[in-house]
Amino acid sequence: MRVLIGGGSGFVGRELTKLLKVKGHEVTIISRQPGVGRVTWTELESLGLPECDAVVNLAGQNISYPLRRWSENYRAAVFNSRINTTRTLTRSITSSPTPPQSWILITGLACYKANVETLYTEDSAWTTFDLWSQLVKEWEEAGRLPDNAEKNTNQVVIRSGVVLGRGGGAIKQMLTPFWLGLGGTLGSGAQPFPWIHVSDLAGIIAHSLEPSRVPTSPQPEVFNGVAPALNTNREFTQELGRLLKRPTLLPVPELLLRAVLGRERAAILTQGQRVVPKRTLESGYRFQYPDLTSALQQILTC
Repeated sequence: MRVLIGGGSGFVGRELTKLLKVKGHEVTIISRQPGVGRVTWTELESLGLPECDAVVNLAGQNISYPLRRWSENYRAAVFNSRINTTRTLTRSITSSPTPPQSWILITGLACYKANVETLYTEDSAWTTFDLWSQLVKEWEEAGRLPDNAEKNTNQVVIRSGVVLGRGGGAIKQMLTPFWLGLGGTLGSGAQPFPWIHVSDLAGIIAHSLEPSRVPTSPQPEVFNGVAPALNTNREFTQELGRLLKRPTLLPVPELLLRAVLGRERAAILTQGQRVVPKRTLESGYRFQYPDLTSALQQILTC
């Protein structure tokens, strides 16, 4: 299978590329820079979609980079980097004389309103209620194929939780302060913490590429890209500290997070949703790291 990946040079993209190549697939990355095994976004817009069997979009500006001030320009970059790349791929698929079998878009869980009681599945109804749910709405709408194209291409949306892995993502930013004994809960620590190991997110994407497992439908098939475990921020913090043999006695107050990151970004860390991968499991996918201990042990020993 020939797979085209937007954002393929990022943290999840590298893991997915490695997995697909192990499975014998051919991978081409869409990048800002040309190179071997790459096509640029400019080339994609001017020349159209190269021949491929599947398209995956992982592209998007890092939201939580702590050294960049939260501003209108940064907010616009976060939205545009996701929506515009998705729209470019949707148009390319639609206009292709040989459309791919599968179109997979990775979005987020912000469509589900933060709540410590409600349990969300892929079947849960939702409407926009804040900036981040609006982002998911526009993001997923940008990925919808028109009626004349949807019959030829299976559409899949994977809503990802916090991605854990040694080479990047949340753990990369946390390890140093935790090693120094400066780790602690964020805000109250009681907020749900939906997470997924990077190998499992790549695994769900690869699993979704198999046309026999995903029925063609006018509506995209939605999978929640989260581990089946339900954890809070406090449980994550305590388990990471336990495995590192470091204290986790220094909570980060919500007011401080708001001051450093801005109110909208801080909300991502201090609020959360209880989400389960109902359809993901029903599709036949089996998690390599279904619980927090096994996931963190793999990350800390690799």
